[in-house]
Amino acid sequence: MMNSLLDKVGDWNPQLMRELKGRLKIFYVAIAIIVSLIGQFFLFLYQLQYLPGDKYPLTDKYCNLSQSLSNSLITNYCPTYQINMQMWWRDHFENIFLTLSVVFIFILLLGGTYLLINNLAQEEKRGTLNFIRLSPQSESSILIGKMLGVPILVYTVVLMAIPLHFVAGHFANIATSYILIFYTILIACCIFFYSLALLFGLFSSYLSSFQPWLGAGIMLFFLFITMRLAWEANYYNHAAVWLRLLSPFDMTKYLFKNLFSSYRGQSNLGELAFLYLPVGKTAFGLAAVNLLNYGFWNYWVWQGIKRRFRNPNTTILSKKNSYFFVAGFQIILWGFTMQPHVDKYCDTPYKCQYKYYYNLNTQISNNFPLIILFNVLLLFVLLAIISPHRQAIQDWARYRYERFNSFLKDVIWAEKSPAHIAMLINLLLVTIPMFIWIIIAPALNFNGASNNSWWIENTSRLRAILSLIFLINLMIIYSTIAQRMLMMKSNKRSLWAGSTIGALMLLPPIVLGLLRIYPEKYPTVWLFSTFPWAGLEDLAVVSVFSALIFEFGVLVLLNFNLHKQVKLAGESASKALMSKD
Repeated sequence: MMNSLLDKVGDWNPQLMRELKGRLKIFYVAIAIIVSLIGQFFLFLYQLQYLPGDKYPLTDKYCNLSQSLSNSLITNYCPTYQINMQMWWRDHFENIFLTLSVVFIFILLLGGTYLLINNLAQEEKRGTLNFIRLSPQSESSILIGKMLGVPILVYTVVLMAIPLHFVAGHFANIATSYILIFYTILIACCIFFYSLALLFGLFSSYLSSFQPWLGAGIMLFFLFITMRLAWEANYYNHAAVWLRLLSPFDMTKYLFKNLFSSYRGQSNLGELAFLYLPVGKTAFGLAAVNLLNYGFWNYWVWQGIKRRFRNPNTTILSKKNSYFFVAGFQIILWGFTMQPHVDKYCDTPYKCQYKYYYNLNTQISNNFPLIILFNVLLLFVLLAIISPHRQAIQDWARYRYERFNSFLKDVIWAEKSPAHIAMLINLLLVTIPMFIWIIIAPALNFNGASNNSWWIENTSRLRAILSLIFLINLMIIYSTIAQRMLMMKSNKRSLWAGSTIGALMLLPPIVLGLLRIYPEKYPTVWLFSTFPWAGLEDLAVVSVFSALIFEFGVLVLLNFNLHKQVKLAGESASKALMSKD
């Protein structure tokens, strides 16, 4: 019967059948089932140790006697018939349900992530991954087969505990719809992180046996951090909400009010808005936002997976895809920025009140550091994943040598062309919303920004615009330098490019700080660092424009050198090809 079932699975997905045949051994399946059942049994017994007995204290929550009546009794113990066992059993099952919910998250995400990365590392080591790449199956079919088949024993452990989890939720009076929403969010979370694990496995094969441990370690760190945030931080009116929603803990806390409630109170995720739309008013609205967030990131992860699976030397995203990705990310960032502003008033560290009010300018001002931080990180990641290497540029340059008239089209769309023009377009997509806000800020009560709006309180609109122009110029300079270094003949050109850009970013402000060259005294020097806006505070506009012209001159020289090197590479490649003919 098992063989017949596997044959049917093989007709649908041959890769899934291959994974299942290697793992669904009787011994392994039995171990998974036994581990799951023993874990459930001990969890049930652990909760039973708190079962009220003959010496149950009068003051505990399950004793029905009032405080005044209990003070008049001689004994200090609650009579057995006065113990609210119905409430105790409800809380007992709720504790089992909540414990299993957290255990499911850790087992599925940690176990599945480790196994998938380890499987790709083993396939790469044995040389079978290249054989799989030659399969006529589509990339999606092969990798979905791995996602479903590789962690099958992890799925078995969890599936054996689902009946107890569901029944415990029912006896704890938890709505069935909330339980189903939890399962849906958990499945979506697993799909996203398993997809990310596959991309990580394809992208970092050079790490060999350290690869799965690194991936699982990053996953564990993310889960602990986001669990801690769900435990302590109960407000969500900031641009980083999309990152918190990638973890299932915040949504789990919202669905099940008593999760972490004994520490920091219930979640106020219900106040969440997107573009001022109150998406958090209902559980289904929040679930939809979570699923859309997972869907957005999962779509782009799969774009990278499909490209890297067939050709490990290609870039993770094409230039065209990078434009849509950056534009979509801006919608997410600004969408979560545009929600009610929250003022927090705390009588004690554990008892706080929140006041919500709508002020677009204040909200954007307070979130501007986060917007800049995420966009700078995004741009540097894009620089790494869309910049082609030496051989690709040589191929493109030889092709360009034959067809000269389509240069502009090629540098914008062609995958093997240098990436500095594509980076400029992405930079414009990032900064256009910032420019628009700075320009229209007076109409949005520009001077009414809160005291935390460091960007607007201390900087005029002109200097704010100049800061963004400096940032654009600086990023294009970094992009040009990186692309030039990726044309080196060294096998470690990626390491050299990354190290150089990292040094250019970090060393200038560190050196200036160590030498006590502060922006207040030497503002001009800081204009050429990673934080040019620090030098704009006390500097004349003429000096600023002079520095900007100098940086622009450096950019022109770098691009001229890059163009010259690309042309030489194309000519040498053409000559080598003709000499073979």
